[in-house]
Amino acid sequence: MQTTTSFLLSLLLLLTLTTTKTTSHNVTKILSKHPDFSTFNHYLTLTHLSQEINQHTTITVLALDNTAMSTLLNQSSPSISTIKNILSVHVLLDYFGAKKLHQIRDGTALAATMYQATGSAPGTAGFVNITDLKGGKVGFGTQDAGEIGSYFVKSVEELPYNISVVQISKALKSDSAAAPTPEPSQLNVTGVMNAHGCKVFADTLLANAEAYNTYQNSLIALNVSEWNAYECSVVYGHILTSNLDNLEGGLTVFCPLDDPMKAFLPKFKNLTASQKVSLLEFFAVPIYQSMSMLKSNNGVMNTLATDGSNKFDFTVQNDGDAVMLETRNNKAKITGTLLDEQPVALYTIDKVLLPKELFKAAPAPAPAPEDAADSPKPSKSKSKSKDKSKKKKDEPDTPSDSPADSPDGDVADEDADSDSAGVRMAGAKFAAVFGLSMYLGSLLL
Repeated sequence: MQTTTSFLLSLLLLLTLTTTKTTSHNVTKILSKHPDFSTFNHYLTLTHLSQEINQHTTITVLALDNTAMSTLLNQSSPSISTIKNILSVHVLLDYFGAKKLHQIRDGTALAATMYQATGSAPGTAGFVNITDLKGGKVGFGTQDAGEIGSYFVKSVEELPYNISVVQISKALKSDSAAAPTPEPSQLNVTGVMNAHGCKVFADTLLANAEAYNTYQNSLIALNVSEWNAYECSVVYGHILTSNLDNLEGGLTVFCPLDDPMKAFLPKFKNLTASQKVSLLEFFAVPIYQSMSMLKSNNGVMNTLATDGSNKFDFTVQNDGDAVMLETRNNKAKITGTLLDEQPVALYTIDKVLLPKELFKAAPAPAPAPEDAADSPKPSKSKSKSKDKSKKKKDEPDTPSDSPADSPDGDVADEDADSDSAGVRMAGAKFAAVFGLSMYLGSLLL
């Protein structure tokens, strides 16, 4: 009896665990409960650092209050990219609650930061020294500063071994993180492509004045938006969010590597002038997307070519560790990062994506005929005539990769069955847990 009860209790625990969803932390919600950190919280969101913080299971945020943020923003009028680098230094890739900070083994510890993880930090500049000092103080200083520059003030909120948000007295000094970054309009996007395996695409873009101007105008608009955001939004340490609407955008470009682009050029030359413009604009998205954002934000994305009913969109989908871009015609894999400096990102892809608005999807293969064991075989003459008529029916009017006359319809929704299956499975698990609970209750009574 005891063995049976133990087994059933173990089974009940297992089923309960499988039906319980784990909830991750949300740094934006944590800080929203503390108005003194509204500026810091806003810039975490604006730089998309909040999303990256939420994806880590173990993290410490060294938060700055509104006064400290005002001092930081007024020092050198940093660009949004530079602000992101500076705040990245304030995110430690380990858990340090108030108790752990005051009980550091050997009195000092070296912690890696999110800035170090980006690969942008030279040498060990992206590490922070944490030191226990006399009088119960805890000091913080970056490796490149070489000195203690800020101190622990208080714990804001802790979820043990998951996330710790602590306040420090002022921003950590880091010359490498605070170094000016090029303004978006100063970026030579085609130059970066040219130097890293996308020369054919870059040359094709430069040769098309209309498409090239679309890219350049996007960069100039980002630069103006960024200047307005800094000059107009910070007033006595408070954020006027109405001036920051445009900064939620950006520019992300997916450029095909040279070999696939070379192979595609004969088809490109057969397109009309307007179709060529649309195709080149199709490889850019009017929002900033870091690699971590692409991995977490799967779904349909509009492009610079999107124009009303002419969607010119594609789907971002994870395939293991790889990130895939997909249209109805084909798929391409992101193979490398050429540039990732918010609000601009450039990636390489291994194929030329074919938008459905310009290229017809390949016809689905006809299902193979089922073998009927006892059915009589048709005569040769009938079989031949059927084959001929079937061939005429199945023949497409144009090749699968030829330019299309009009956009195809939307892709049908295929998720309904999987969703209903998930609901049935969840219901079955709940019923099993409930039944076992009732049975165990009767045993214990």
